[in-house]
Amino acid sequence: MIHSLFGIKYPIIQAGMIWCSGWKLASAVSNSGGLGLIGAGSMYPEVLEEHIRKCKAATNKPFGVNVPLLYPQTDELIQIILRENVPIIFTSAGNPAKYSGLLKSNGRKVVHVIANQKFALKAAEAGVDAIVAEGFEAGGHNGIEETTTMTLIPLIKQCVNIPVIAAGGIATGRQMLAALALGADGVQIGSRFVTATESSAHEAFKQAVIAAGDGATMLSMKQLIPVRLLKNAFYDQVRAAELAGADPDMLKEILGRARAKKGMFEGELKEGELEIGQVAALISEEKAAAEIITDLLTEFHEARKKLSQEQYNF
Repeated sequence: MIHSLFGIKYPIIQAGMIWCSGWKLASAVSNSGGLGLIGAGSMYPEVLEEHIRKCKAATNKPFGVNVPLLYPQTDELIQIILRENVPIIFTSAGNPAKYSGLLKSNGRKVVHVIANQKFALKAAEAGVDAIVAEGFEAGGHNGIEETTTMTLIPLIKQCVNIPVIAAGGIATGRQMLAALALGADGVQIGSRFVTATESSAHEAFKQAVIAAGDGATMLSMKQLIPVRLLKNAFYDQVRAAELAGADPDMLKEILGRARAKKGMFEGELKEGELEIGQVAALISEEKAAAEIITDLLTEFHEARKKLSQEQYNF
């Protein structure tokens, strides 16, 4: 179903991550049979326009744009997406009803990212074509309920009748198989593509993700906007403030401006905001996007074959 909805070969979507998902990564994923997304959340309108045009030149396959709805220039971003005839739009971090009608009336496919049943129902009511159900394991902005992917996917499947794309904690073919077994119609993968050769993440950040081990990330700033971060000096500062009873205004002051850009795009590993998922602990090397997709598919089919051959004596 996801294949026909987006016109792609494999049910693999590359998440539109801020500071990591430019035209090079999106086009590489689309050229490899998945759906590449440009992450508009870290782009001024003129920058997004440039990335869309370069992506069009680099691929003749479908690609999309992810637009977090919490930014002040969202209206301008949406107008650029319409003007440039981007066929697929993923929205997140906001009310799905705000732009879905406009986008759908212009013939676009619309997908909204959610982390609970309440917003899944709102997205379905808004007329979106599919939902990304993102579990607590995911990097970046996250659900305050801390519902894991294994629990979230079945919950969302039982309350909506549109395709559900699993996200959060998926970086291998085995995890992809598990997500589909839970009822997902496809998977969205972020952290694994952060370390892709074509990712616009700073090399120092990529290497920090590759070096991350078990327990290296933590959900932080729940009073403000929950976000999963790689632990560093900035995280320690936030954690200490939270334990001391910091309110949202105090957390905003600590966060300041452009902290995510400083960390993920400029490679400031101590004081930058390093958004990444728990699955970073499973990522051991940098590879081209095409190799990542090949690895996913190879392991997926090997795991499915092995399961079909197992003898379970229950």
